[in-house]
Amino acid sequence: MPYLIAALIMTSVMLVVFVAAVMVPARSRAIHERLTALELERDRHLPRRIRRTREKRQQIETLMKVLGERIAKNRQDTSETWLLLTRAGFRQPNAVALYYTVRLLMVAGLSGGAFMLTSIRGMSLTAILFISGMAALVAWLVPLYVLRRRTRKRSRAIQLSLPDMLDMMVVCVEAGLGLNQAMQRVAEELGTMSPELSEELQLTNLEIQTGMPREEALRNLADRSGSTDLKSLVGMLVQTDRFGTSIARALRVHSKTLRTKRRQRAEEQAAKTTIKLIFPLVLFIFPALMVVILVPAVLHIIRSLGGLT
Repeated sequence: MPYLIAALIMTSVMLVVFVAAVMVPARSRAIHERLTALELERDRHLPRRIRRTREKRQQIETLMKVLGERIAKNRQDTSETWLLLTRAGFRQPNAVALYYTVRLLMVAGLSGGAFMLTSIRGMSLTAILFISGMAALVAWLVPLYVLRRRTRKRSRAIQLSLPDMLDMMVVCVEAGLGLNQAMQRVAEELGTMSPELSEELQLTNLEIQTGMPREEALRNLADRSGSTDLKSLVGMLVQTDRFGTSIARALRVHSKTLRTKRRQRAEEQAAKTTIKLIFPLVLFIFPALMVVILVPAVLHIIRSLGGLT
């Protein structure tokens, strides 16, 4: 009898688990279908031209996503690419796939165009292959260069806005707000002055609101930004929160430090201008001065010597 009861209980648990496993995906599919139906209902009220444009764009994005996912599966640097795209401001779920698809399409387009142009001009096979290969290499590297340049530009914009953000946070904390509420308020105020930093702070607040520990959310903020000053700020906030010291005092001291660093960077850039001016002076200004100053004297000497003869 006890064995029969245990068997019945085990069978009941297995049936419950099986039904739950069947119902959960069905519920997810139902939610997805419902959201799709709502999107279609919303799109029906749009003009036909806009609907066709959206449909074509969605089809192109789907094809690019499928192609990019196949490329990304065979690569080992997917996590590094995702981090680079995140620091550049691209946070879509299919950003990595679209990025590799764009690189592949650029390689195919430029190398194919170079092959056709060199073939039309009647070049040798070696020249055709060399030029096509160089075009493919340039096309593969250009998106990476543009992405890294955008990452540096965004990181620099965040870095320049940090002292102002810290001053606002000092005012908010001294007014009685907590650190989370202060970051939320500062994110709202920085929306027009520094959209990059405002976006990062809003994402951090959303992570904290979803239940993520504040220390982990702050470290994610430092990883997403790629700014060394923001990393040091996050480290200071984590230590202050861990040891229970005054946040307002720590923020004020750190703000002074960041302003000093920003002034020192400006002085360093100003000191480099004298070195950078050497090349345009030697290549463009000095030759023109030599022509203007020496040519009349040379012509006068030639005429004088011609008169003596």
